[in-house]
Amino acid sequence: MKKTQIKDLTFELFIPEKEIKDRLSELAREISLDFQSEELVLLGVLNGSFIVMADLARLIDLSISCEFLKISSYSGTSTTGEVRSLLGLAADLSGKNVLIVEDIVDTGISMDYLLSELSKHKPKTLTIFTLLFKKDAFRFNYSLDYVGFEIPNKFVVGFGLDYDGLGRNLPDLYQLSTTKK
Repeated sequence: MKKTQIKDLTFELFIPEKEIKDRLSELAREISLDFQSEELVLLGVLNGSFIVMADLARLIDLSISCEFLKISSYSGTSTTGEVRSLLGLAADLSGKNVLIVEDIVDTGISMDYLLSELSKHKPKTLTIFTLLFKKDAFRFNYSLDYVGFEIPNKFVVGFGLDYDGLGRNLPDLYQLSTTKK
């Protein structure tokens, strides 16, 4: 089993890069069909979404623009339960098709906050893409429109996700190991 060490924690291979890329291609085709001949704003939630969004954007066959905003609700390996808006949105979303791009939705607290805030900008449509979804941790009842993988409630790193800022550059996804390296 392929493993990696980040600081004090060991992680084991969970989802290989090829599987991630294949799933992103499938979802990009679906998004392209759903918004056929319309413009789409990809709104990445920093920091985690930048790798997922870059790959997804290159696969979508539409006229797109890319915007980013930054919020945070994590410290170390667990959620704080509180959303902090760190960097605001500069783009005008009024009347536009907006696809929020997230690396992971777990409790749903951050996404709930985003949906509330972004709806104030009066977009034409507001849909959600997430690479990973922790259904067992999810506390809300809004729908996620495009989900890459449903995963157990375990801590993961790689492909944009981090542990204290490290591991985002790993091409595969790794989950926290219960055994030592």
